[in-house]
Amino acid sequence: MKTNILNKYTLVLLVTVILGTSCTKDFKDINTNPVAYGPTSFDPNFTLTSAQLTYTGSIDFAYDTWRGNLIYSATMMQGLSTVISYWAGDKYLLNEGYTAAYWGNGSVGAYIEQVRPIVDVVEYSKGKPKFNNVYQVARIWKALIFERLTDLYGDVPYSEAGLGVYTGNLTPKYDKQQAIYMDLLKEVEEASNGLNETGDAVTGDVIYKGNIAQWKRFANTLMLRLAMRLTKIDENTAKTYVQKVVGKTMNDNKDNAFVMHDVAGSRVTQNRNSQVLLGDGGQENYYVKWSKTFIDFLKNNNDPRLEKVAVTKLYLTEGGKTQNPSYVTDPAVQKGMPNGKDLSGIAGRDVRQDPSFTDFSDYSSPNPGMIKQNGVTFILTYAESEFLLAEAAQRWGIGVAADHYKLGLRSAITFLGQYDPTLAITEDVALNYANAHPYNAANGLEMINNQYWAHTNTMLDFYETWSNWRRSGFPALTPVVYPGNATNGTIPRRFPYPVEEGAKNGVNYKEASAAVPGGDKLTGRVWWDKQ
Repeated sequence: MKTNILNKYTLVLLVTVILGTSCTKDFKDINTNPVAYGPTSFDPNFTLTSAQLTYTGSIDFAYDTWRGNLIYSATMMQGLSTVISYWAGDKYLLNEGYTAAYWGNGSVGAYIEQVRPIVDVVEYSKGKPKFNNVYQVARIWKALIFERLTDLYGDVPYSEAGLGVYTGNLTPKYDKQQAIYMDLLKEVEEASNGLNETGDAVTGDVIYKGNIAQWKRFANTLMLRLAMRLTKIDENTAKTYVQKVVGKTMNDNKDNAFVMHDVAGSRVTQNRNSQVLLGDGGQENYYVKWSKTFIDFLKNNNDPRLEKVAVTKLYLTEGGKTQNPSYVTDPAVQKGMPNGKDLSGIAGRDVRQDPSFTDFSDYSSPNPGMIKQNGVTFILTYAESEFLLAEAAQRWGIGVAADHYKLGLRSAITFLGQYDPTLAITEDVALNYANAHPYNAANGLEMINNQYWAHTNTMLDFYETWSNWRRSGFPALTPVVYPGNATNGTIPRRFPYPVEEGAKNGVNYKEASAAVPGGDKLTGRVWWDKQ
């Protein structure tokens, strides 16, 4: 057993070095003698780096990002639109390989690339005072990982997941989502309280570079998001945990959590959204556009973000990979592509017969500053925190809803400069816009969650867009109607379990599949998504 663990940590370290070459000052020393690291000398900081980087997408050509975040979540939520036939989410079609992509298959996916390394960090650093802060950060990051997994699929392997090398159990049970959420809240709260600003340095941290005060605020913001996920199903627990984090969440956009990518490792460390939207694997650069729903929302509200996030004339030819340097940012000409269209030539379906169509280059694309290979992937933001606090205030009188809403809107506008200086919007512009669009309690929940939708769209975190839409019901999206869709024309509510789980984890998979409310399909529901 000792030999197996030694071999495992050696392999983990080698993978971590590959992933974290730009993030680790000790790369040279470690790389010269990796075999010297084993159970007694292993530094979990390096594996923490791996878990942070892989949360932004699979190392295998953005496999999960392409399918889970963009093909499905982005188009179902009408943030993006496309006529590419294999983008199944735009038409509510079921591609079982794509809906399984985030979970993982073969050698990639969240359970392999995220869960395994973060469980290793937690298990190795547990009970070791010299790694106390590493342990607490790892617990927080593990909660972040499992929040997304359970939000996408429902009941999932949690308490026994990633522990096979320690326990020998390679068929982990599926924990109930309710139990998972209760444990995530407990873990994040304990980890936040356990962080020590005078304790050990977290040197493998690519998010906050070991800033413990920021990790405390991140943890409390994550706890807020976890708690608010329960508003439909367990309002008392939601309210209790929100009250615990008041005054402890993110302070401003400087606390925004994101990974700054580079291209030194090619497809390993570059921005995963970039790999797809720049057309690295197909014609996504030419045929994937902002949705008409999203562009109309910004346009109808004279939103200053429109001229920053959207451009036309970015790619002028279908096969071209070179961006037109004279792309157009004028908000007056921005135009979103309608969802649920194709290139079939059939009336009512072919986008070229839509009244909005003139040329594909006239539909709005994401600004190049948002999808640079060396750009950023946003994880959690101050604006999200303020919008959620605004909703808590509206629901339960915890704070002043109008104040939190205004702060959320301002920060959702000004944060864009963190993508690229050319996208920056001044505080004065944001403040003037917020003053011109004040909070109205009469339709407060709709206002808050419409802005949450707009913000997470601009974060390109469509997983979160989808989760919050399922929780809140806003915005009131009009489903597309496409022949042969798998949902009877309703917007999907969850991803089905991977079919291959039936062979790998048969009994547990069968029980979990049978227990899904509404069935193990796109129209089934996770526990917190109550009718």
